[in-house]
Amino acid sequence: MEEQIVSKDELVEMFSLGVLEDHEVRGWLLYGQEIQIIALHETDPKYVQDVTNAQYYKLVPVKK
Repeated sequence: MEEQIVSKDELVEMFSLGVLEDHEVRGWLLYGQEIQIIALHETDPKYVQDVTNAQYYKLVPVKK
């Protein structure tokens, strides 16, 4: 899997469809592969009130 950038709405939809799962032990899973979710902010992070609330997110596979 390659890195991909998705909108907030797409991310929510992926969770609701079960494509993206929050696993208790392994973290976030996309199609069974562990990933990291990174919030992409359009403003300087020091001015962001809620660091988890962004318009876009990057999904990055975890390399083992």
